[in-house]
Amino acid sequence: MPNANFAVRLGWSAVALALLGGPLPGQPPREPLEQVLFASGQGGYHTYRIPALAATPKGTLLAFCEGRKTSRSDAGDIDLLVRRSEDGGATWSKQQIVHEEGGEKKITIGNPCPVVDRRSGAVILAFTRNNDRVFVTRSDDDGRTWAAPTEITAQVKKSDWAWYATGPGHGIQLARGPHKGRLVFPCDHRVKDQPEGRRVSRSHAFYSDDGGKTFQLGRDVEGNVNECEAVELSDGALLLSMRNRDAPDLRAFAVSKDGGRSWSPPKHHEQVYCPVCQAAIHRHSWQPSVILYSGPGGKGRNNLTIRASYDEGQTWPIARRLHDGGSAYSDLAVLDDGTICCLYEADGYKTLTFARLSLNWLKAGKP
Repeated sequence: MPNANFAVRLGWSAVALALLGGPLPGQPPREPLEQVLFASGQGGYHTYRIPALAATPKGTLLAFCEGRKTSRSDAGDIDLLVRRSEDGGATWSKQQIVHEEGGEKKITIGNPCPVVDRRSGAVILAFTRNNDRVFVTRSDDDGRTWAAPTEITAQVKKSDWAWYATGPGHGIQLARGPHKGRLVFPCDHRVKDQPEGRRVSRSHAFYSDDGGKTFQLGRDVEGNVNECEAVELSDGALLLSMRNRDAPDLRAFAVSKDGGRSWSPPKHHEQVYCPVCQAAIHRHSWQPSVILYSGPGGKGRNNLTIRASYDEGQTWPIARRLHDGGSAYSDLAVLDDGTICCLYEADGYKTLTFARLSLNWLKAGKP
């Protein structure tokens, strides 16, 4: 966690630090530092849900979500929103519409899945329309403006697939191995023509090797799994963390050794409790190797917990509760100084709250 000197280098004022819940100059830091970015009933929306978080090469934080106009429902008049921070999360821009359609018509624009291309600095954002059609937009100015969306449904969705979601939560750019530079977008879909009363979902990914100009579709993951995020392992493989319906309250993981084209059969991890809910996974550092995970740690989407693995996701010995009580979807980002950032749904979907914490804080606690 940055100290007061770090805050001064970022240009933070004492007022900004106080608003964030952080220390004033000369005072010891208090962690986590938290603030509400989106609150139900404010800003013209009934409810804000489905967080996604990204950090650009310039250090700008982008906090995405769905703005649900008239209800908490997953379908309806829903817009895709973003807020920006250029000072490490101390202060934020006003919320901005990335994309909406039809004014007050019941058109659902959602499931934000941003990937930062560190070669060009562009942010490629995938999303869906009515959980059916798939689009991408991009920003070449750190999220200030966004290009007109391009539909890519034909490239990334099969004809026998039904409901479709990108992410939700961030995708990644591969940094190692033969597919270095590839942009990977974790997704899920439902399979048509299932037996009556049976709803089968599959996780998958699509990817781009040309900076988001064209996309290729990877294969399904076996099992009844859906919302997912990926992290790159030290050998260039990918570890996919998946919402899971096959084993109650356990997270499912699969591995790809070909850059997201195919996946191993999923395995349920006994150390990673998770109800049927989205969760986030993100690399903190390569040396030493630290991978982070965030997701509900209690029954019924409660007690948001941050975990850490030192052995490429084989074990998760570190866990600490970030939020007591109701907490559901979340996403993670890491700043260049190692600060961990988490954007999460809290208190019965009343807020999307942003938190900053250090690895030392995480290691010092117990779930």
